[in-house]
Amino acid sequence: MNKVKDLLKTIKSIRFTKWQKMIFLIALIGLIVSAPYIITDNYILHIVILCSIYACLTLSLNMIIGWSGQFSLGHVCLYGMGAYITTLLMTQTGMNFFPATILSTAFTSGFAMLLCLPTLKLRGDYLAVITLGFGEVFRLFLTNSVSITRGPAGIPNIPDPVIFGYVISSKQAYFYFVALIVILFVVFMKRFNNSGFGMAMIVVNEDDIAATALGINVKKYKLLGFALGGGMAAFMGSFYAVYMGMISPTSFAYAESIKMVSMVVLGGIGSIPGSILGAVLLTALPEVLRAFSEYRMVIYGALMVVMMIFRPEGIWSRSSRMLNEYKIKAFENYKKK
Repeated sequence: MNKVKDLLKTIKSIRFTKWQKMIFLIALIGLIVSAPYIITDNYILHIVILCSIYACLTLSLNMIIGWSGQFSLGHVCLYGMGAYITTLLMTQTGMNFFPATILSTAFTSGFAMLLCLPTLKLRGDYLAVITLGFGEVFRLFLTNSVSITRGPAGIPNIPDPVIFGYVISSKQAYFYFVALIVILFVVFMKRFNNSGFGMAMIVVNEDDIAATALGINVKKYKLLGFALGGGMAAFMGSFYAVYMGMISPTSFAYAESIKMVSMVVLGGIGSIPGSILGAVLLTALPEVLRAFSEYRMVIYGALMVVMMIFRPEGIWSRSSRMLNEYKIKAFENYKKK
């Protein structure tokens, strides 16, 4: 009976075969290709694109919080930096979107390392306050530098991306573009998570002293974690700029950072599927509740409170994922017997 119970407990975590994975991948590609034709309402398609943008932003912030173990409230600064640098390069120099994005991503990654450098010895609330301060300084810079950023008026008429002579301008084209970015982000994070580099960064996150005892350079991994997360955020800022066609300082306010942190916490710190799930829920849920405009924020807040009480580690936490992996191994060992 015990063996049967163990089998029933682990049956939900059975690993898929290669053929099952291939079928799932083909079905997923088919769904992505057909989605713009199934979703005929441009508003719904816009919400799907926003969900994808925030999914990538949540993955980038999880790189900093969930992997390198640093609590940042200034992620919107890196997001906005990528958007503004790309926009200025495109509007002022006529540069194409893709080289402009590469330059803005590289610059923002370097800036993120400089931002992280003086805070390496800080933890918790202290680090959060420092990053929050940098985010507010950046927003004030955008607002007051009228000669560069046009201040509160923002920068309009941002050119659309052009690739091999094809102009990405319709919502359907932007959907395919952002779907490709999400896939690339997920594949990168998956490969990173399973690499020796990612494992070492998780050790740094769990225990700095133990990591040092194992010969891991804690400062290097924290700096690189911040740089990778900042570069990913800058890339999505570049996409956001061309997709919206206009950016302003209000697009990168303090509330955006809080929103991203909420997505990370709700979905699960250090979890790739949790990041996507948290981003989709906190982006789509307010729109679903728009019909109940008078009670929308009350319902939204109540759901968050209930979630934090009964599932404080997040919907799809890293601990749950690791537990599933142990169950899969136990099931495989049981089959061998």
